[in-house]
Amino acid sequence: MAKHLNRQDISAIVNLIRGWEEAKLTWSAICEEAAPLVGKFPTRQSLNAHEAITTAYQAKKDALKGKAPKKPRPASLNAAASRIANLEAELVELKEQNRKYKQMFTIWQYNAYKKGIKESQLNMPLPKIDRERSDNQKR
Repeated sequence: MAKHLNRQDISAIVNLIRGWEEAKLTWSAICEEAAPLVGKFPTRQSLNAHEAITTAYQAKKDALKGKAPKKPRPASLNAAASRIANLEAELVELKEQNRKYKQMFTIWQYNAYKKGIKESQLNMPLPKIDRERSDNQKR
């Protein structure tokens, strides 16, 4: 029976995928490498059920195929250190922004629950915009 993955397991598997150095990346290889990390042999289906893992998998697949953006080569170590510092600062800002979005989503989720709004109602697509109809009303 497949083991249910918790947040730590998912994070460990995502980091495993990001650090993958072999030329070929497959679900079965990830399952084998992830087994010691999570304590049990996970199935492809249990890995594929988590968006963070599938996103990391697809990004790494693209990088291995050469579709990933090229790594810029700085002219000097000072330029590289400056770039790293800027990227780390941006990462901190984006993590804080993501934390705020998650907090806002939790509030919205609670308020929707209190009002009796179902998930299917929240996931309804936006209405189509009829541009021709809008133009005729202005005349």
